[in-house]
Order: sequence, then C-alpha cells, then structure tokens
Amino acid sequence: MARNKPKAKKLRLAKAGKRTRWAPIWVVPKINKGMKKVHPMRYTKSKRSWRRTKLKL
Repeated sequence: MARNKPKAKKLRLAKAGKRTRWAPIWVVPKINKGMKKVHPMRYTKSKRSWRRTKLKL
C-alpha cells in the first residue's frame, strides 16, 4: 500500500479498525444475566484480524 493514503481511505480504515474492538465490559453481565464470565470479544459484531481477513477497500 502507498505511504501516502487518501483521506477517504484513511477514514474507512479507521472505521474498520474500531469495529474489531472488544465489546464494553458492562455488556457481558447484561447479556449473560450474571451467570457465566466470558470474554468481551465474544460479543463483538465483526471478528476480523489484520492477518486473517483482508478488507476490500
């Protein structure tokens, strides 16, 4: 990829990077109703890694 990226592409990459974050910590007990402790990554919408899956940008 080029060193200098267009601003629109940078914004798209930044948005995609935010989507792979963990869910907030308060979501876990809300979904599980205090039953079992699980990792917050389980409740993220898109599970994507920069190595495994490439973006079509």
